[in-house]
Amino acid sequence: MLSLQTPERVSFRLPRSLSPLLFLVHVEDIFSVLPCADEMRLLSRVEGHLHYFWTCFWLPLRAHFSWSCCREFVDVSLCSCTWSHATLSSVNPLSGYTSVVDCLSKSKATAMAVMWENTYTVAAIVAALLFMMYKSLRSSHKLPPGPRPLPVVGNLTHITPVRFKCFMEWAQTYGSVLSVWMGPTLNVVVSSADAAKEMLKERDHALSSRPLTRAAARFSRNGQDLIWADYGPHYVKRFVDDKGNIDNQGVEFKEIVSQGMKLGASLKMSEHIPYLRWMFPLQEEEFAKHGARRDNLTKAIMQEHRLQSQKNGPGHHFVDALLSMQKQYDLSETTIIGLLWDMITAGMDTTAISVEWAIAELVRNPDVQVKAQQELDQVVGQDRVVTEADFSQLPYLQAVAKEALRLHPPTPLMLPHKATETVKIGGYDVPKGTVVHCNVYAISRDPTVWEEPLRFRPERFLEEDIDIKGHDYRLLPFGAGRRVCPGAQLGLNMVQLMLARLLHHFSWAPPPGVTPAAIDMTERPGVVTFMAAPLQVLATPRLRAALYKNGSSPS
Repeated sequence: MLSLQTPERVSFRLPRSLSPLLFLVHVEDIFSVLPCADEMRLLSRVEGHLHYFWTCFWLPLRAHFSWSCCREFVDVSLCSCTWSHATLSSVNPLSGYTSVVDCLSKSKATAMAVMWENTYTVAAIVAALLFMMYKSLRSSHKLPPGPRPLPVVGNLTHITPVRFKCFMEWAQTYGSVLSVWMGPTLNVVVSSADAAKEMLKERDHALSSRPLTRAAARFSRNGQDLIWADYGPHYVKRFVDDKGNIDNQGVEFKEIVSQGMKLGASLKMSEHIPYLRWMFPLQEEEFAKHGARRDNLTKAIMQEHRLQSQKNGPGHHFVDALLSMQKQYDLSETTIIGLLWDMITAGMDTTAISVEWAIAELVRNPDVQVKAQQELDQVVGQDRVVTEADFSQLPYLQAVAKEALRLHPPTPLMLPHKATETVKIGGYDVPKGTVVHCNVYAISRDPTVWEEPLRFRPERFLEEDIDIKGHDYRLLPFGAGRRVCPGAQLGLNMVQLMLARLLHHFSWAPPPGVTPAAIDMTERPGVVTFMAAPLQVLATPRLRAALYKNGSSPS
């Protein structure tokens, strides 16, 4: 007999033969969607693995199981039992379980028949899970320190929604190289400039490949693109057509990107514990529908360019270039689709995000905004539009852009790397197959490297020439090493040009009744650092009206 105790200190006893069935319920829960923030805080306080499973099993029990016994049908999804008036609830999840146990005890023979039907399957699953946990956690390597993982789920229940901030806090406790278990997979996070140099320069021969998670595999069509492909030899969006009408492709594109970001940033249990994904077919359907929608839009754009090329000859768009090289370099349609979406998602969202954060900082620091506008007026004047050719004479503007990218890197954890062989970082072993992250956010706010790291002070880049494109490991908004962003210079130029024109054309202030300090500067969870609350500011024109007309000449 197995004695279990509820948080209310009410004990009851169950036959040992039922324990595999109970464990299946526990296992089902940990593969379900990660609980909300309130539930995570509750789970984090529960001590002991059995106690943890016990308190959180009610979600899958309610959602996935029905029981039949004593000729009475109990639908657990309706949270009720005919022999007990207790119901399943988030306030007291154990009350409903007591009902089920009571129900089972009313007809032991029927309950046992139901249980034994699945016993061998359950036992096999449990044995496999325990073996994988044992094999993973009993490693002979000298692994970096980190928070203690739980069986099966690892540290998934410990990670807060904004991951890079969570990892930065953990680095203060465990050091600049730390272990984080996401399910059975070891992840190593580096959070210092020295460790980043080891990872991205000295060990990059073994850390240049990408781990293909389920989300990455879906979006990259199994790594057949530039961003997610393993290291080795191996369009710009339209919102308005020629007639000035809103283009439906632009609207469709925006919706696809938004949905893709939500799916790609998933911290669902089943994303990190792959061997029981069959239990959640709806997630697979969601990924499949998103992929089909994205591919249909891309194929329509490609077909437009093929028809236009047949009619007027090859064009000068990125799409035309890829289509013209398709036969020469044996590019499949899948690869072209992946490359097109790399250009769209990697090039545009990150630029817009960086500019939004920069404007937010300038509104919060009006003295910096005035200083940048004075430089623009001296160099450009107020009778023409700023161009890229003016950048060399605008050092303070460049410093403003760098400072915004330092405090708010668009991809704060970079994209993950995968160890193709066992290497050492910071004196610790990084076994083959480990997923390695570089916490750019933590490095760029390291108080041992940066004076007043949380203060927006562009002057620091005038006092010292700090490279921003991957050669100085204190500042890595575009990454470094073999997987450095290939569009780093273009991205930097775009941020500087957009920021320069916005500052040159307008003065920026908070809305009436809002103080600069009241602007919400928190980040939204995700792969890229969107602002949690969209920036709302008041723009006041600074130049003559003619310079605001569409298509106005720079001079």
